[in-house]
Amino acid sequence: MTPTNIPATRSQTWGFWGTMDEQASAAWPLAMTAVAAATGENLDTIRAFLDSRFGRHYADDVLNGLYAGKNLEDAIDAATTKWMGWTINHHTSKEYNIPRGLPYLAGFVIHCGIVEEELAA
Repeated sequence: MTPTNIPATRSQTWGFWGTMDEQASAAWPLAMTAVAAATGENLDTIRAFLDSRFGRHYADDVLNGLYAGKNLEDAIDAATTKWMGWTINHHTSKEYNIPRGLPYLAGFVIHCGIVEEELAA
């Protein structure tokens, strides 16, 4: 995957990009690639996730890694591993209609992709 085929953010003030601030342009392709590798989802669906409020929370975990002394790529990998290690619980499943037991990252990436498709219809 090269940076030329990675979709650009649709929101530079919100979601992952807005939270990453001055590191956003370097972090965006790394996050897109890491989330794609972890979830197997397409890049447009991952863009929808990163542009969402869930992408903002994911970016918070990346920033936590940076504050702990990790470099950008390691911070993104750590956040991705953390989010893939959590699973969708009963409450989250009912609230967002995501199958229970699915890895948290995969569940919310898929959820954001579906929401975006519904809004476009």
